Amino acid sequence: MSTVTNNTRKMAYIAILSAISFLLMYVQFQILPGADFLKLDFSILPILIGLVVLDLKSSIAILFIRTVLQLLLNNNGPSSMIGMPMNVVAYTFFILSLALIWKKSPTVKSYVQASLVGTISLTLGMLVLNYIYAMPMYASFANFDVGKILGVGNYLFGMVLPFNLIQGIIFSVSFYLVYRAMKPILKKL
Repeated sequence: MSTVTNNTRKMAYIAILSAISFLLMYVQFQILPGADFLKLDFSILPILIGLVVLDLKSSIAILFIRTVLQLLLNNNGPSSMIGMPMNVVAYTFFILSLALIWKKSPTVKSYVQASLVGTISLTLGMLVLNYIYAMPMYASFANFDVGKILGVGNYLFGMVLPFNLIQGIIFSVSFYLVYRAMKPILKKL
């Protein structure tokens, strides 16, 4: 098969997976009572499929295209402008963990290790970013001072920490189930 055909096929996969990822952003779930602004979606699943079928660079491209589509077509003002960059960082941590640990040696053990590293890194990343970036930005641009309303510690350790730990676990389990179910199809791709 020629390089042009391979590149065309790769671009088509990236476009399709980006569109599916974008659509999955509309299906959101609240997983922590009292933190209705922290919502889980499964838009990472097509991105991780891109990692398996294509490569790390392509999965990151899918993430960025999905994000640009979200910002262009479903922008919720300050919430999107502040939240989407954080979402990209969180997903990138998780994707990198799977790419660097599991994809090199695709065993159940390495998947569990990659999932743990991904979950911990996205959680720590979100704790830091919420403190140094999101909280000040929401206070400045959305007139929502989380520190004054909930308390910094309550917000970070009572909401951000458990949300991201749960999110990482859900990502890990759901992608593993999708991957196992789709493995015969993915091998053909």
